[in-house]
Amino acid sequence: MIADLSVYLVTDPALCGARGVVETVRRAVEGGVRIVQLRDKDASDAETTAQLIELSRVIDGRALLVVNDRLDAALAARAAGARVDGVHLGQGDESVIRARAELGPDALIGLTANSAEHLAAVGRLPEGTVDYLGVGVIRPTSTKPDHPPALGIDGFAAVAAASRLPCVAIGGVGIDDLGALRAAGAAGVAVVSALCAADDPRTAAEGFAGRWRAAGVPRVLSIAGSDPSGGAGIQADLKSIAASGGYGMAVLTALTAQNTTGVRDVHVPPTGFLRTQLDAISDDIIVDAVKIGMLANADVIRTVAEWLDETRPPIVVIDPVMVATSGDRLLDGEAEHELARLLTRAQLITPNLGELAVLSGREIDGWEDALAAASDLSASTGAQVLVKGGHLEGDEAPDALVDAAEGETTEFGGVRIPTTHTHGTGCSLSSAVATHLARGAAPAAAVGAARSWLRESLTAADALQVGRGNGPVHHFAGLWSRAAAPASVDPASLTAEWWERIEGTRREIDELPFIRALADGTLDQTAFRFYLAQDALYLREYARVLAAASRLAPTSAEQAFWAGSAQGSIVGELELHASWLAPGAGVGASTFAATPSPTTTAYLDHLRSTAFGGDYAELVAAVLPCFWLYTDLGRRLQSGEFGDEAMDPAHPYADWLATYADPAFEEATAQAIAIAGTAAASAGPDARNRLFRAFAVSSGHERAFFAAPLDAALPV
Repeated sequence: MIADLSVYLVTDPALCGARGVVETVRRAVEGGVRIVQLRDKDASDAETTAQLIELSRVIDGRALLVVNDRLDAALAARAAGARVDGVHLGQGDESVIRARAELGPDALIGLTANSAEHLAAVGRLPEGTVDYLGVGVIRPTSTKPDHPPALGIDGFAAVAAASRLPCVAIGGVGIDDLGALRAAGAAGVAVVSALCAADDPRTAAEGFAGRWRAAGVPRVLSIAGSDPSGGAGIQADLKSIAASGGYGMAVLTALTAQNTTGVRDVHVPPTGFLRTQLDAISDDIIVDAVKIGMLANADVIRTVAEWLDETRPPIVVIDPVMVATSGDRLLDGEAEHELARLLTRAQLITPNLGELAVLSGREIDGWEDALAAASDLSASTGAQVLVKGGHLEGDEAPDALVDAAEGETTEFGGVRIPTTHTHGTGCSLSSAVATHLARGAAPAAAVGAARSWLRESLTAADALQVGRGNGPVHHFAGLWSRAAAPASVDPASLTAEWWERIEGTRREIDELPFIRALADGTLDQTAFRFYLAQDALYLREYARVLAAASRLAPTSAEQAFWAGSAQGSIVGELELHASWLAPGAGVGASTFAATPSPTTTAYLDHLRSTAFGGDYAELVAAVLPCFWLYTDLGRRLQSGEFGDEAMDPAHPYADWLATYADPAFEEATAQAIAIAGTAAASAGPDARNRLFRAFAVSSGHERAFFAAPLDAALPV
């Protein structure tokens, strides 16, 4: 099985504090950590062995477990029955050749490497000795004070490009680095303090896992039956995955002879062949999400369950195909029993109303009954349940996402779309949701996005004219229409959608202690001066990025706008910064005397990499948050949204805040939004996804920039 190295926790007992390593690991694994490295330089071999045994119990196969340096402890823990997947060794630690010999060919062995000499040494090892490299440090970090010189993202990219092995970035890695590191070739990121010292390691891990997934194309596996007419089963799944932005794969559980009028015959291949298919995927490809559909009998279900228990994919969505549209039961009693057990391995279950009635063991009479039954099923399985109202009578076709553990129900309304071509809607919806989850979306957002796409596909279904019965939905209706007429996309609607999609980031900015203290005037001046010093460093480079936008701009008006914005960053804003940082001295060396913080460096790395890439539309999207977020925040700070009344002129930071509520800056922001929207509207759907990612990553950097002054607690 290939190792998923995406979110890699390295433990630190001091940072875990009173919560302890075991509890920290338990919560982090619940949040999506895929591999845990036990690192405790001060523990004895006996203590390390005991910790490995306890961590193996807590992780329970949901993540890989390796130990730093302590090969003998790994062997002892294995002898005691613990699942220890391997070791991670430094250049001066236990020989990797001995580790491979002792642990066997299936163990996971990592090696620290950060130079050409290290790579050359790895190249001299026998093939298969080392599985991955830990490459760093990326930035200076206090968790390993004797670290080598920092590589930065560019240095990491150079090592990764020269390596024949997967490379995990380690050392000073923050959540906002994930997109750049994944683009630089990282197979994963190793994190210490951001998880061990987090108030809630589960929430922090969810953030890292979501950001990692959002930075790439998710690999989504459908385990289901086939439909030769293409409307349902794996054929529909693969179309849905592709339409939702994922890379689809398929393992067949059954072959059907069917068309739009019905099923004529079903052939179930031997379960041995089913398992061979599954192993062929997981031995070579990291699976980001699994969607499970038709499972014909108890043996098939048990085979899939065993594979899930061994591979533990991070996202499992089950569409329990067990009741036909006619109401007929499709599984016998033994198979239904095994399916009920399988559901406990899912994060999300998507039954139709007939299936929900069987699984919950209760009659369903109307929408309120359906919600109650979904809550029962969610409570009994530990999974969220997407209850679908498509089989209800009436003009409305509501859906709802029910999470009994959190006591939350999110309802989605919608008028029923008048079409008889609904073949495969359950398959299509569940696959689309799985793909959006694998792209890093929160469950409610994933369901919302999948429903919007499916409703678009249902609306266009009649145009396909496939078959004489209930035909399929038009999976690529939106893609085809947008490709045929890209100019029909409304620029203002696009940017408005972007703004809504970063609502969570905007809300987090509002709640930051720095923003709250800035609003009420209680912000310590040391923290404010730290912020201004970092902002001065940022603005100097930001002006160069805006100049690059001017150089790439397709029209003279846009050239002038970006050039003027670059000048404004230097002449106007920096003069105000200098008046705080070095009163009377003007803009000069003292304005830029501070050392760039990791947050500042990360943001500028992102902007510079976008600028140097030469894609004008992507660059415009990346610089937009600096306009939009500050204008929005400044306007609301001035209006008193953060307090009881409009800002007092005697407010200690009134002159600085006024610059962001300035009508001229607001007008410039509106122009930047319009330029970005026009550029995005003229791009294809795939390009627009890339532009939004640039916009969203910059927005995340803005949030981190606001958080840094109080997190850093450093003097200017």
